[in-house]
Amino acid sequence: MNTFAMVMPGPTEWVLILAIVLVLFGAKKLPELARGLGQGMNEFRKAREEFGKELQQAAQDLKGQPQNTQPSQTGHPVQQVQLEQPAPAKTTQVS
Repeated sequence: MNTFAMVMPGPTEWVLILAIVLVLFGAKKLPELARGLGQGMNEFRKAREEFGKELQQAAQDLKGQPQNTQPSQTGHPVQQVQLEQPAPAKTTQVS
């Protein structure tokens, strides 16, 4: 048995749902509700695309980081520097 068919309303159910919505909100409010729904879906799509772009940019930034950097406690990369060892001091022997 196909469970997807049990979840999706058929044409009769859609007509019944539309009639209930029409009675609840009235014919004058339907275009306003549809416009609000469309704007909400558009805002959601834009936010999803922006989040995807930021995620890709962060991934590219991580790939481009030099290998000898570590993030600091503030989240900014801190580059490690190799310090030169001081030359050994010359000693003179006293006899």
